[in-house]
Amino acid sequence: MIYAVKFILVMLAMVVADVCWTYYFLKVEERKPIASGIWSSLIIVASAFITTSYVEDKSLVPAAIIGAFLGTSGTVWYKNKKK
Repeated sequence: MIYAVKFILVMLAMVVADVCWTYYFLKVEERKPIASGIWSSLIIVASAFITTSYVEDKSLVPAAIIGAFLGTSGTVWYKNKKK
């Protein structure tokens, strides 16, 4: 796979994972067990792709870092704007 494509895919997968993490914590705080469980399952799906990608190629760690920042900050920004 072309490196740039894999970099972008890892970054996007990390965005998805961090959106899932953020919503997971929100649902846990709201004491919603089913919603928390669903978000937790989605975290594992996204994280599995990310981990297997950068375990074999350590140069993809920056893609995961960028994706983590974008996922969390974007979700919190969206939630604040929605209020």
